[in-house]
Amino acid sequence: MEFALSPEMERLRREIRAFVAEEILPLESDPASFDDHENIRLDLVKDLQTKAKAAGLWSLQMPKARGGQGLPVVGMAACYEEMGRSIFGPVCFNSAAPDDGNMMVLEKIGTAAQKERWLQPIVDGEVRSSFVMTEPHPGGGSDPGMIQTFAEKRGDRWVIEGRKWYITGAGLAQHFILIARTNPDRSDTRKHLSAFLFDRDQPGWRIERRIPIMGPEEHGGHCELQFDGLEIPDENRLMEVGDGLKLTQMRLGTARLTHCMRWLGMAKRALEIASDYVQERQGFGVRLSERESVQGLLGHAAMQIEIGRLLTMRAAAKLDSGDFARKEVSMAKIQVADTLQQAVDTAIQLCGARGYSKDTPLEWMYRYARQARLVDGASEVHRMVLSRFLMKDGQNFFAWDEAEA
Repeated sequence: MEFALSPEMERLRREIRAFVAEEILPLESDPASFDDHENIRLDLVKDLQTKAKAAGLWSLQMPKARGGQGLPVVGMAACYEEMGRSIFGPVCFNSAAPDDGNMMVLEKIGTAAQKERWLQPIVDGEVRSSFVMTEPHPGGGSDPGMIQTFAEKRGDRWVIEGRKWYITGAGLAQHFILIARTNPDRSDTRKHLSAFLFDRDQPGWRIERRIPIMGPEEHGGHCELQFDGLEIPDENRLMEVGDGLKLTQMRLGTARLTHCMRWLGMAKRALEIASDYVQERQGFGVRLSERESVQGLLGHAAMQIEIGRLLTMRAAAKLDSGDFARKEVSMAKIQVADTLQQAVDTAIQLCGARGYSKDTPLEWMYRYARQARLVDGASEVHRMVLSRFLMKDGQNFFAWDEAEA
């Protein structure tokens, strides 16, 4: 289990860290940098994206032939963590959700024509994208078997009826990946879903509302969508009919882990802010950093972050080896989601009133962090997944990887 980065990965990591420090972090302290939804203004994003492209720090997760950097998942883990040091970071490198997950799955399973039409504009930063799966009750949330939105085949086209919600980025997206039921037999829970591509400008669907959330929001918000006869040509179907669940698992495996990578960067930034503060702030004659209670809080948070990093790197290495890494990704997702909220909460506590104010990004991080235990599968679902592996594998759940002879 080797965690050393290659020279190329380390070079990119250092360059991203410098770019974040010099170009992005200064914008966080200026209220004029924020849009109405508490994210970085889109005109600033465009300027930073142009600079990131020129610096060779663009779309790290994509092959070099497509204009990316061709990093393996392990390399992405190190670099995404550096991007996540800024609340504005990932989108500036075209490595923000949901675009990064959509790009990776389209690169993996799309046909040549589909990649040219639907993928390349996302890689180039010309359009944004969205993944349309979750539904309001009684539809599918963490359980895709409950999906109600239906796609009916009529000739060479699929007609979509149904409702989706909490669709991240839908307000700005041009390209969409839609997961819909194509098998009316509800007893079939493995081959009942299919995946489709559609464009914002196609008729037969609409955005009902941008759902208000605790915030801050992703660009394009979290939207509720209504489908009333959207027609999708069969050529825009992804994989085979009935492979929608398979595609979803392929996409969410790596996408869950890239969330962890970014969240680790944010958790580290929270401790960075707190550490700077307690080394300056005095109370009752001593610096706060000299108090054992403060040291205990910082030390525990730092340890939890490092545990999350190790779990994330372990899962990344498994993915790079061709393994689905479902068990490893679930463990990382649970650990890092909990750690993010705990680390930010610790930082606010140590910074006191300053942490609770908007003078630092900590309160922004705190509200953002609460979603981590819900998105891409609630923590309870991931614990259930781990329990199933334990029941099935027994002591092999804890098996070591074996080196090749």
